[in-house]
Amino acid sequence: MSAIQIDRPPPAPRLDEPQSPLAALTPEQIEQLGREFDAIHDEVYADLGDRDSRYIRSTIKLHRHLVLAARALLLGSRRRPLWLAGTTALSLAKILENMEIGHNVMHGQWDWMNDPDINSQNWDWDTASPADAWRHSHNYEHHTFTNIRGKDRDLGYEIMRIDPHQKWHPLYLLQPLYNLILMGFFEWGVAVHDLNRAAIQSGEKSKEQVVQELKAIGGKARAQIVKDYIAFPALAAFAAFVAGRGSLQSGKRSFRSTLAANFTANIVRNVWSYSIIFCGHFPDQTYTFSQAEVAEETRGGFYVRQLLGAANIDGGPLFHLLAGNLSFQVEHHLYPDMPSSRYAEIAPRVRDICRRYGLPYNTGPLHKQLGTVHRTILRLAFPGGKVRPKPGPYAQS
Repeated sequence: MSAIQIDRPPPAPRLDEPQSPLAALTPEQIEQLGREFDAIHDEVYADLGDRDSRYIRSTIKLHRHLVLAARALLLGSRRRPLWLAGTTALSLAKILENMEIGHNVMHGQWDWMNDPDINSQNWDWDTASPADAWRHSHNYEHHTFTNIRGKDRDLGYEIMRIDPHQKWHPLYLLQPLYNLILMGFFEWGVAVHDLNRAAIQSGEKSKEQVVQELKAIGGKARAQIVKDYIAFPALAAFAAFVAGRGSLQSGKRSFRSTLAANFTANIVRNVWSYSIIFCGHFPDQTYTFSQAEVAEETRGGFYVRQLLGAANIDGGPLFHLLAGNLSFQVEHHLYPDMPSSRYAEIAPRVRDICRRYGLPYNTGPLHKQLGTVHRTILRLAFPGGKVRPKPGPYAQS
């Protein structure tokens, strides 16, 4: 791991900040810890095989069956029970496709299979972000510079103050409001974020590239609008028209109810994705880092930063599946290229390393993690604010 380049002078240290656990480790401990984390990665990759490929293929098959069931049910969307069942199935399908399939496939977690379709370069997903732009913004920028202030653009997604180190601006007074909007339309917020406004303003990104990326977002928008808000509502309207023996009123009601179901499913998917991702990055437990702290970062130091910059969410197998296993955000940030189905398996080993090196292993229930996130967003909308207390060594929330 090469050293991180510092682009600007680091801010003066704050005396009220808790000491980073990274500072309590000796260089020898950090390097030994790095070797232990490398060993976990290598052991898992040496063991990958049929059960892993069956997992991702069965998950994709489950998603497709959910979509088919949802679309069939919504043909009768005029009837409330069918509307509820179809909307639920479609919401689950969209969540599964976004979180466990799309996000993880495009991370390269399944590239080792050499499958022509299930690989990071060929896969695309039913969300507003074009695959290429997302891979650069997320896989490279975020996972390389995780929680480094001034380097990780995912800290607040450039529109929110979620860390007291960020200079306050009156615009942040509105962040509790636009945070709610971001929840409902998260996929579009991420797509705009991936454009990288700072790179556009600095000229780092050419006008031609911006136009190309805008066209890609427009193409994703057009596909979703046609599919969810025109084609399938029209199909349901036609089915109702035929079943109603030529009743235009039946067709109109079916069109509107199916459109509402599809819109609801997209909102549910966005709110869920937002909640899981924000819980994994912005609760009180997570640390941020100055560029000076990581200027000479080694492989072991990289692992410690990933560990301290992420937080897990407690839950059962179904919850983890619907979370895309990003409920194991600590393990994901340590090993973003490892198949997500292996995170639960390695979590006890990661906790053991944390225990032996006196590091926190950050986890907690969804309501607690999400509650601290929203509290931070509300408090830091106003001037001031202090770094929240951090957990001690091997603390479990």
